[in-house]
Amino acid sequence: QAALEITARYCRSEMEQYGRCVAASPASWQRDCHGLRLSMSRCAAAHPIVQQIRRDCAEPFAAFEQCLKENQASVVNCSDHVNAFLLCADQV
Repeated sequence: QAALEITARYCRSEMEQYGRCVAASPASWQRDCHGLRLSMSRCAAAHPIVQQIRRDCAEPFAAFEQCLKENQASVVNCSDHVNAFLLCADQV
């Protein structure tokens, strides 16, 4: 949650644009929103706490991203992966 809070605080515009893109493209969001995701990631990566979360929680985050790739039309199937990543991030 810390990473999301930092991203929301410092990268609100990028996060909102990415969120709108994902919501508008349920079947093709991964392709259509890739540039916005990179922009949000670059913004968030500038903050040391986010860098530490990415290092310490790389495994659950990778599992979450893999789940998204496999469930592009039904991202709600990845809620367990999101929760695992957030639990890790909260402990950083």
